[in-house]
Amino acid sequence: MDQNRPHARPSRNLSAPLSWLSPLAAVAASVIFPAPVHATTQSGFVGTVQWHGPFGDLDIKTKSDTFDLKLKTKGDSELYVIRNAIAVGGTSGWHRHPGPSLVTVTLGQFTVYDDALCTPTTFHAGDTFVDDGDHVHLIRNDSAAVAETSAVQLIPRGAMRRIDAPQPNNCPSSLH
Repeated sequence: MDQNRPHARPSRNLSAPLSWLSPLAAVAASVIFPAPVHATTQSGFVGTVQWHGPFGDLDIKTKSDTFDLKLKTKGDSELYVIRNAIAVGGTSGWHRHPGPSLVTVTLGQFTVYDDALCTPTTFHAGDTFVDDGDHVHLIRNDSAAVAETSAVQLIPRGAMRRIDAPQPNNCPSSLH
């Protein structure tokens, strides 16, 4: 062997022993990056912002003989007052919110479905309820008349008020 010449190494196909990695990488990618799921669409449902205002940190305490309120936020927030109009047969589509909503039914009636049980809860004019946010739900008007709500929402500043969600697997496809 010539001492002045570098040692010749036999050539190897480096991809051959690693050829099993390609299918494995595809499987791993499908777990890490699942195929996108599509949100359900709203129809006959219109949410209109009536008022909106930004707030910084909130630390509110009010107490009397008959009322006790504590509200504390960390970080900037936004307050919205929303009017929702729901046509006959209208639906909000599946969605969630990044913060709580205090809702008053101002006209008609509608049904709310929560993704956990998919059981209907019907609300009528004059009813109120709290949507604590961060859970998926759908509002649907199966009545013969238009329905409306007024909602007060408090969310982190810059967050989307409504986050669309796909149809839950445990709910019938007729709920959309």
